[in-house]
Amino acid sequence: MRIRQGEFERIRSVLDDVDVDEPMTAREILSLLDEHGEEFESAHRVATVLGRHAQTGEVEVIRDQPYRYRCTDQGN
Repeated sequence: MRIRQGEFERIRSVLDDVDVDEPMTAREILSLLDEHGEEFESAHRVATVLGRHAQTGEVEVIRDQPYRYRCTDQGN
């Protein structure tokens, strides 16, 4: 039986696997997730999950247009 990871853990796992160096948009992250078999309903959902974790310092939000996201090492 496989234990299902939370949404943030799934996003972070894929980003760690591909060793992303630059901040990415939610749409770019959604494409990476799709390529790695992780299903999310929309880029908006990805942004929502990452935005919540920005409040705890686990994600940096670069408020350009469009917003870009980078996971931090905090919380590991």
